[in-house]
Amino acid sequence: MKFLPISLLILALATAGALAYDPSPLQDICVATNDLESGVFVNGKFCKDPKQATADDFVFMGLRNPGNTSSPLGSKVTQAFVQQFPGLNTLGISMARIDFAPGGLNPPHTHPRGTELLVVVEGTLLVGFVTSDQLNNTLFTKVLYKGDVFVFPIGLIHFQLNIGNTYALAFSGLSSQNPGLITIANAVFGAKAPISADVLTKAFQLDKKVVDHLEAQFWYDNN
Repeated sequence: MKFLPISLLILALATAGALAYDPSPLQDICVATNDLESGVFVNGKFCKDPKQATADDFVFMGLRNPGNTSSPLGSKVTQAFVQQFPGLNTLGISMARIDFAPGGLNPPHTHPRGTELLVVVEGTLLVGFVTSDQLNNTLFTKVLYKGDVFVFPIGLIHFQLNIGNTYALAFSGLSSQNPGLITIANAVFGAKAPISADVLTKAFQLDKKVVDHLEAQFWYDNN
C-alpha cells in the first residue's frame, strides 16, 4: 500500500483548519457596503473603498439599550453581525445582546458558522448544548450566575433559560462575522413552504393532527 508523503498530509490538515472558519482578511479593513457600483465583493459582502472609511464604520451602538422581552418567549436577541455592523466585514467576529424576562427562553437553535462564547451580566441562566450523534446526542448543561462564561461549540443545538425571578442579561461573542441562526422549532414547523406532514409525523412519531396544529402556530422570532 502506498502512503501519501507526510508533507502532503500536513498541508491537507493545515488547509482543513484554515477553511474551518471565516477566511483571514487580506487587507486591513473592508467595511461592508450596499453600493454595488463602487464596492468590491469580498467574503459575502461588498467592501467600500478603504479610503472612504470613517471611524463611524467601526462603532455600533445598538447594544446599549434593553431589548423588548414581551414576546411569548420572554427574551430578545439584539445582533451585532455584519448585517448590522458593517465594520465587522472579513474580521471573523460578531456579538449579540440577550435580554431575558423572568422565565424567558432563548429557544434551541444553532449557529452553523460560529462558536458562541456567552457571559452572564445579570441574573441566573440554565444553559446547555447537545452534541451530534457522534457522542449519542449528549446534553451538556450548567446553571450560570453573574460573571460566568460558557462556550457553545460551532453548529451544535443550544439554549438559554432564565430560571431566576428577576431580569437577566447576557452578551455573546461569535467566531464569525455572519454566524447564521437556525431556530429549531421555527425551521421544522414554520418552514416556508411547509415540510410535508408525512415527513414530520414519521420523524417525530406524532399524530398528523398534532403536526397540523404545530405547523399552524405562529413561531415567534426573538431576534
